[in-house]
Amino acid sequence: MPDISKIFLFFVLSVLSTSARSAVLNIQTVQSTSGIKAWLVEDHSVPVISLQFMFKGAGAVNDPEDKQGLSQILSNTLDEGAGELDSKKFQEQLNDHSISLAFHSGRDDFGGALKTLSKYKDKAFGLLSRSLENPRFDEEPILRMIESNLVRIRSNMTDPEWMNARLANDVVYRGHLYARNSGGTLSSLTKITSADLEHKFQTQLAKDNLVIAVAGDITKAELEKILDKIFGHLPQKSDITDVPNRLFPEGEEIFLYKLDVPQTVIKISMNGIRHDDSDYHAAEVMDFVLGSSGFGSRLTEEIREKRGLTYGIYSHLDELRHSTQLSIGTSTKNESVEEVVSLSKTIIANMSEKPITGKELKDAKTYLIGSVPLQLTSTDRISGVMISLLAQDLPVDYLDRRMKKLNEVTIDDVYRVSKRLLNLKNMKIILVGNPKIGDNYKTVVFLPNIE
Repeated sequence: MPDISKIFLFFVLSVLSTSARSAVLNIQTVQSTSGIKAWLVEDHSVPVISLQFMFKGAGAVNDPEDKQGLSQILSNTLDEGAGELDSKKFQEQLNDHSISLAFHSGRDDFGGALKTLSKYKDKAFGLLSRSLENPRFDEEPILRMIESNLVRIRSNMTDPEWMNARLANDVVYRGHLYARNSGGTLSSLTKITSADLEHKFQTQLAKDNLVIAVAGDITKAELEKILDKIFGHLPQKSDITDVPNRLFPEGEEIFLYKLDVPQTVIKISMNGIRHDDSDYHAAEVMDFVLGSSGFGSRLTEEIREKRGLTYGIYSHLDELRHSTQLSIGTSTKNESVEEVVSLSKTIIANMSEKPITGKELKDAKTYLIGSVPLQLTSTDRISGVMISLLAQDLPVDYLDRRMKKLNEVTIDDVYRVSKRLLNLKNMKIILVGNPKIGDNYKTVVFLPNIE
């Protein structure tokens, strides 16, 4: 049987050699006659086109408090009929031509993704254009989507991991717009009307907050013409909420929502870091060594491999437009919660008190650089990476800059950012379950923004 690690190392070295000669992605910038801009990666080897777009700032942060989930329902209904096509006929047109069209809403942004075979591109672009120009918002699909989301919430109310995420969201963002439930609540969803959807659609989806990424079997000249046909009818200016930045709340706190289950779900949150911070790439290495790499990380080695206290434990750098976090997530049997939390704290403290090893630095760089091409193996993955860069206002050559910056990261850089971010005195610990722990915690009786 082949040695997978050696195969991966050979692949990484090949990538590094190739990247020294050329860009990670050959991104072209495209502009239509009316000034609509897009990024394009041409690939005519497969007859597929992937188009992703995003309206920055038009996400759930704009939803009224009593109508949380409005953006979610808009994303569910924009492909449920447009113009003369009702929901059934619109969906038939998509299915009959193997076209994938979906809209999505996050806390910050609202967007969509279209994927089509080249031979059906005119039909696909036409359907997308209709949905963004004259959506129907008929009563039947609205009620159907509201009911579907109500079922989702009721189902999630039995999921300890979902409950933990809801509580953690409230703890970290209490008093901020991010604390609201972007998926809606049981009471707020039933208040949403077609007029609410129409108002959000007309006021928040516009040219001034639009970014577009396209990959696949289409030329720059073709895309220049298509952009105006799809997006040219949008209003010039959006009316979106001015969201303040959120500083991570100070002080160490433990929150417990008691649930009669055999395992406790644990989340540990600390302050994170932004992409435009000079220490960001050192933080990527730090996070890899700490826990984002899974097997081989310090958290996994100490807590899973040596002691068998969990099936998995991971760290992750989270970034929203107005807030950042470094989070650690795991679950363990109720009797082991105190030990897992204590071990996690010790591992975190050790990283901020002693530099990582040369091997850890080398392994992190090898993976973080070499794994990029693995994310670029299809047209939709390529357009997805580009739309992510556009959403974060990153430059067209960011992937190349990132590779260079990661190569330059030193042990001292990682040590510096570890001391900066890994602060035990500024940590929130969220527990959902029935753990055997002391009494140094705050009991939560009702989970917020669900009902």
